[in-house]
Amino acid sequence: MPDPMEAVRRLLDLRHRGRTEDLPGTLADVAPFLDATEVAVLLVDYEQIALWPLKGTPPGPDREMVVDGTAAGRAFRNAEPMLDETDDGVRLWLPLLHGAERLGVLRARLKTDPDDRLRDDLRVIAALVAELIASRRFYGDAVEHTRRRLPMQLAAEIVWNQLPPLSFAANDTIVTAVLEPCYDVGGDAFDYAANDEILHVALFDTVGHGIDASALTTLTLNTYRNARRSGLDLADTYRSIDKWIRAQYPGAFVTALLAELDTVTGTYRRISAGHPSELLIRGTVALPSLPTPTALPLGLGHMVPRGPGVTEQQLRPDDTLVLYTDGITEARSADGELFGLDRLGDFLVDRLGRGTPPAEIMRRLIHTIVSYENGELRDDASAALLQWRPGGRHG
Repeated sequence: MPDPMEAVRRLLDLRHRGRTEDLPGTLADVAPFLDATEVAVLLVDYEQIALWPLKGTPPGPDREMVVDGTAAGRAFRNAEPMLDETDDGVRLWLPLLHGAERLGVLRARLKTDPDDRLRDDLRVIAALVAELIASRRFYGDAVEHTRRRLPMQLAAEIVWNQLPPLSFAANDTIVTAVLEPCYDVGGDAFDYAANDEILHVALFDTVGHGIDASALTTLTLNTYRNARRSGLDLADTYRSIDKWIRAQYPGAFVTALLAELDTVTGTYRRISAGHPSELLIRGTVALPSLPTPTALPLGLGHMVPRGPGVTEQQLRPDDTLVLYTDGITEARSADGELFGLDRLGDFLVDRLGRGTPPAEIMRRLIHTIVSYENGELRDDASAALLQWRPGGRHG
């Protein structure tokens, strides 16, 4: 007999005991209480190409589902439930969302189309499962074993462990980022934080690659966070990071965009430390780039007597900013043609015009870059999208 509250109670027991890999067994136990023959979790891999059963899921059909071209992938891409028919009933795919972060999908096998009440119950279960995965993922390695399809190099391990979730939404803004190559990155990184009405965003591109670059990236990220949490303004944040890089890694440098958005007024302020200028897209138009650079790369700031320049831009509702490293625009095709800024702008304007969700824009962008370089990136490629949507109209 259906009893959704019993399913909730049994899942909530995992808050105080058990591991993430115990979740598949618990979902199998509660499936009858949801009028389902099966309830299972599929998580997206690091490359965001396919959805894979969470470690601990019993072997069975539909082991993995590609993100492009399947109902499961559509639920993930659009963050909306999807239904498809099978020989013995239907499958309802529900997005697993932790805030704005897309973890994967929940699959419920049902004998018949669910009514509105059962759909609502399954949405609650999906939300609870996402919270359980997010809160338990760091107590074991089941999530990492599921998401990794290749061995991860140590440099990439260090950087990924430093990063916040890929997507975040609050205070009428959304931030979403991508990072490639997933298993061998070392020099690129991003960070963000929402404090009162200010959204802080930063993108870093460290000179070099491998373990040395990841160590410098780690110092840079944590110095940035320390400065931010100490209440330093943008200029003093730049000076603090610059000082520590110079002290610990003489001669090394990091290009960066250090930015702040007042989510009440839409005032955007930033320092471009030897970094490519972000793209500002308003409606269907890519506006002229902001001045860049306004400071030397971090670690080289002592070479000029003046302080870093801070650029200010007034955003309008629904404006989109895209920060990127040169691995995006300097990607080369087989005949040596650069991907370039114009192609990047055209891609973003097109996807925004279609109403593609921000996280999905970033996923498709990085796949476009990888494809443009025939699957072999010559440099780390990272980007972060920032959208100001007063009134809470998040896509």
